[in-house]
Amino acid sequence: MASSKKLISREEWEKRLNNVKIRKEDMNKLVMNFLVTEGYVEAAEKFRMESGTHPDIDLATITDRMAVKKAVQCGNVEDAIEKINDLNPEILDTNPQLFFQLQQQRLIELIRNGKVEEALEFAQEELAPRGEENQSFLEELERTISLLVFEDTSNCPVGELLDISQRLKTATEVNAAVLTSQSHEKV
Repeated sequence: MASSKKLISREEWEKRLNNVKIRKEDMNKLVMNFLVTEGYVEAAEKFRMESGTHPDIDLATITDRMAVKKAVQCGNVEDAIEKINDLNPEILDTNPQLFFQLQQQRLIELIRNGKVEEALEFAQEELAPRGEENQSFLEELERTISLLVFEDTSNCPVGELLDISQRLKTATEVNAAVLTSQSHEKV
């Protein structure tokens, strides 16, 4: 079975790459997008002044968005939800997947802190009803609750849920949703 992909040499790749012309304006927009998305307020402001490239959102809103992201990264999910609702309550109202992810992260934090009773109660009251409405939510809830079965979570098949990378994944999703909301508000 022949592959449909054409292989080219490194030299050919570099030659083609060197022939691509990127406008400075496009590159500046790309840099500004990165600075805004990642929350570098001061750098974005300086870059705006130096390059004349204007961001798609008000730079003042970055600080609020970064506070939400940091709260999730630190495991303060309730605080993050409160901050999101202060910014724009429609974000969570219109994005059930994101709200579930935040609630799942809240459950993970309860388990991480050894609050088993509170975790079970939270799962029953807040997450189980959502699982009844959505099969993928139910599967994620089951994965998360299975953390309680293992005394040694380092050998647990779903132990990655307790890893910091899980917080970062959730924080990235939250950051994207808030950024999207702020971009739409400007339009």
